[in-house]
Amino acid sequence: MNGFRKGLFATIIAIAFPLAQADAAGSTFDGTWNVRISSSSETCGNGATVAIGISNGQIASSSTAVTASGRVADAGSINVSLSTGIKHAVGSGRLSGTSGSGTWRGAMCSGTWTAERM
Repeated sequence: MNGFRKGLFATIIAIAFPLAQADAAGSTFDGTWNVRISSSSETCGNGATVAIGISNGQIASSSTAVTASGRVADAGSINVSLSTGIKHAVGSGRLSGTSGSGTWRGAMCSGTWTAERM
C-alpha cells in the first residue's frame, strides 16, 4: 500500500504542477491591450483600433462596439475572434512582454495587427 500511495502522490504532482505553471504563464499577458488593425485594401478600411482585455489567458472585449473572444497560450501565441454587427474576423499571432503582432482575416478582407499593453 505504501508504494501505491507514493505512486498516486507522484501522479497527482505530475498532473497538478503543469496546470499551476499554465495558470501563472497565462496571467503574464493579463491586462488591457490596444490593438491596431490594418488592411492593405482601401475597401476594407484601414487603421481601426480596438481595446481588448486579457484575464487568466482569456480574451474579452473592453469595448461595447466590438465583441472579442479567444485565448493566449503560455508562450504568448494568441488566437482571437472579433465581431461587430454582421462583420466577423479571426486573428492569430504572438504577444511578447508589452507588444504583439499577427495576421487576421474576415469574409472578404485580411491584414495585419499590432498590439501594445496599456
